Amino acid sequence: MSRKQRKRRERRRQRARRRHEGRVEVPLCDPPYRGRVPLQRLDGLRWRVPRRGAMRVDGLVYADEALLPDLEQDRCLEQVANVATLPGIVGHSLAMPDIHWGYGFPIGGVAAFDPERGGVVSPGGVGYDINCGVRLLVADFDREALSGRMDELVGALFRAIPAGVGSRRAELAVDERNFQAVLRDGARALTPLGLARPEDLERIEEGGRIAGAEPERVSARALQRGRPQLGTLGSGNHFAEVGYVDEVHDAAAARAFGLREGRVTLMIHSGSRGLGHQVCTDALQGMLRAASRHGIPLVDRQLCCAPVGSPEASDYLAAMAAAANYAFANRQVMAHWAREVFDRFGSDLRTVYDVCHNIAKFEEHVVEGAARRLLVHRKGATRALPAGHPLLPPAYRAVGQPVVIPGDMGRCSYVLVGGAGSTSSFASACHGAGRLLSRAEAKRRYANSDVSAQLRARGVVVRGASRATVVEEVPEAYKDVAEVVHVVHEAGLARKVARLRPLGCLKG
Repeated sequence: MSRKQRKRRERRRQRARRRHEGRVEVPLCDPPYRGRVPLQRLDGLRWRVPRRGAMRVDGLVYADEALLPDLEQDRCLEQVANVATLPGIVGHSLAMPDIHWGYGFPIGGVAAFDPERGGVVSPGGVGYDINCGVRLLVADFDREALSGRMDELVGALFRAIPAGVGSRRAELAVDERNFQAVLRDGARALTPLGLARPEDLERIEEGGRIAGAEPERVSARALQRGRPQLGTLGSGNHFAEVGYVDEVHDAAAARAFGLREGRVTLMIHSGSRGLGHQVCTDALQGMLRAASRHGIPLVDRQLCCAPVGSPEASDYLAAMAAAANYAFANRQVMAHWAREVFDRFGSDLRTVYDVCHNIAKFEEHVVEGAARRLLVHRKGATRALPAGHPLLPPAYRAVGQPVVIPGDMGRCSYVLVGGAGSTSSFASACHGAGRLLSRAEAKRRYANSDVSAQLRARGVVVRGASRATVVEEVPEAYKDVAEVVHVVHEAGLARKVARLRPLGCLKG
C-alpha cells in the first residue's frame, strides 16, 4: 500500500469515526481545564493536577523537571484532568512519564473504577489496539555469535514474520473452530497446534488468556478483519527487534529472567490488529447511547463510557477480552516463527515475559485502606507486580514481574521489575519512551533523510515494509527512554534490571 493510499484510508476512517460518534446526542459539560494545566509539585517525581470543576479526584503525573516541557507540547495534561471526571474513579487519574496525547485518555494513562461506586468502562481508556503489548525472548548465544550475520538474520525474520498494513501469512490455516478457541482461550489455544509451549504460557500476563471472553460478542466485520492477520506484526510503531543485554543493573532479577551481559534478545511489539480496532469502533456508538441514557455528562465525547454491569459495558468487556486473547495468540505465533528462524542460526528462544499495555481488567487493589475489586484501565501503561504477588509465576515470585520497556530503534530499551512503590499506581508503570513528534511531523522533518543508512552507521540493521514507516519511527520522534525509566525507577514503580541495545529491527 502506497503512502497516498494509507493517507486516504486514514481520512476515510476518521470521517467514519466522526459519523459514527455523531449519531448520538450526549450531555456535555465544560472540561476542567482549557489550555495550560497548573501542576503542583509534590516532590521531584510527582506532580498534582488539582481537582477542579467536574473532576472527582486529583490527577497525579509522574515526571521530573527534564520531562515536563514535553508534557506541555500537546493536550495530554488536559486529558488527565478529563479522565478524573468519569464516574466511580478512585485514587487518582494517573499519568506515567511517557504520557502523550491520545484518543480520550492520554497514552500513558492509568485509571481505576470501582463498580460499587458507579464505576464505568471506557473504550478510550484501552484504545483501538486492544492488548497492544510486548514479548521479550532470550536466545542461547551472545552477540558475538551473530558477528557479520545481522543482515542475514534480519532478512530471515522479515520473510518469516509478515509486516505492514494488511499483512498476512497464507500457510497459517486456522479453521473456524480453532479461531473461536483463540478468541476464547488466547495463547493457550495454540498448544494443541504445536505453536505454544507450556512454559510460554506461564510467562504471559494472565497466562495468555483474559477471562470473560465471549467470541459471539465480536462482530462479523471484526472476525473478517482479524482471522487472516493472526501471526502478523502490522504497521506503525510495531516491530520485532534483535538486541543484546548491554548492562545489568539488578543481578538477582537478571539471573531469574535468564539475562546476562552480551546475551541476544528478541522483542516483539504488536497487538490485536484489525480485529481489535473493529471491536473498539463497534463499541463507541453503544457507549455514547449508554452515557446519554444514564445521564453521564461528558467533557469529551471520546470519553464515552457505560456503567459496569450495563448491557453496553458487558458487551464491550466480553468482546475486548476476546480481542486481547487474539493479541496474546498473535504474539505467540510470531514467537514460534522467530524460533524457527533462530533455530537455523543454532539457538532456541525462551520467553522471558509477555505483557500488555492497552487493557481494562478487574483487579484487586487497596483503596482507602480496604481491598477493592476495581476495573483498571491501562492505556500505554504496563502492569508491574512487585515480588511476592500471588499472580506471578513461581519462577518470578521472589523477584517480581518483568516489565519490558521498548525505546527506539537507535538508542536502547529496558527490562524492569515491578517495585514495591507500584501499589500507589495500581501496579502500573510506563510502557515505552513516548512520542515527541507525530508521525506526520516526523515524516515532514526527516523526509529527505536516509534513516536506514543512519541507523546502520550506528550498528543497527533495519528492514521495513516501506521507507515511510521507517521515517515515521525515526529515533528522534521519541523521548529518551532512559529519562522515562529513570523516573519510574526513582519513584519505585519498577526497578531497572537490564539495558538492551538494538542490533537489528523489523518494522511494519
